Amino acid sequence: MSTMTEEDFATAAEGHRRELHVHCYRMLASYDEAEDAVGDTYLRAWRSRDGFDGDNLRAWLYRIATNVCIDRQRAHFRRLSAMHSYAEVSWLTPYPDTVLDEVRSAAEEPDAVAVARETVELAFLAALQVLPPRQRAALLAREVLGLSAAETATLLGTSVAATNSALQRARETMKRHLPSHRTDWNVRPASAAEGELLSAFIDAHERCDAKAALAVAATDLRVTMPPLPLCFDGIDAVTPLLERAFGPEREGEWRLLPTAVNRMPAAASYVRRAGDTVHRARKLDVLRVEDGLIAEITTFGPDLFGLLGLPPVL
Repeated sequence: MSTMTEEDFATAAEGHRRELHVHCYRMLASYDEAEDAVGDTYLRAWRSRDGFDGDNLRAWLYRIATNVCIDRQRAHFRRLSAMHSYAEVSWLTPYPDTVLDEVRSAAEEPDAVAVARETVELAFLAALQVLPPRQRAALLAREVLGLSAAETATLLGTSVAATNSALQRARETMKRHLPSHRTDWNVRPASAAEGELLSAFIDAHERCDAKAALAVAATDLRVTMPPLPLCFDGIDAVTPLLERAFGPEREGEWRLLPTAVNRMPAAASYVRRAGDTVHRARKLDVLRVEDGLIAEITTFGPDLFGLLGLPPVL
């Protein structure tokens, strides 16, 4: 039984809330569901605090959070047998960089690598959803949190042999759903080219210039719009979208602000419709950049504008 007082326990546990939220987000691929899972985690932890032996509170909380996420996934029956695009991951939502930045710096918390870019990009999050829950947890524990095989076995309540087997199967599946360079979980900072492409993307959209928008896009550009089951592959498929967004029948006049989610460049779009006096929050476009061009645009609603520090109107 822990010798910590209830107040000390609550204070110490609260210090891990943000990193646990990121962990639950990786498991569930939804910001709001991660929020609920963290709430469940702290409720379970509080109810069972007398059983905590006082050793390694963080590991104990991670074990509870992981099991909460596994239980939620089982309850929702959510898993993909395969994934062609984010269109199949209807529950996928972005994670604001403003919130990721709240996790302690590497100098303060050794596990800060847990929010390295490669481990929160949309491609990684979506690919994780193909894995069974326990394989997902094993991969995150070993490759992202840096736990040993024994620590991972404790986290999952299983044997080291079973943990290693789950990890091997998870790695093989992830390789089939991620580009080869995305299976190295090292920190990859944003490039200057990404900033330039984001600026060009914003400029083209504010001027309603379809030609300029296509000039910075790859020929195999992909556009998806979770939770809608829509996927547009290639310039020919995307061009009609731009014509509707920029043409005479467009919603209104666009204004875009630069931002970032999942350690990826993003543009927050506002539209001023006919007869209105302000631009209202409309959507969030997240850009994946490859070889100096925009390779993918994932469009979400404006639900997280507040967390990004963005106003509802301009």
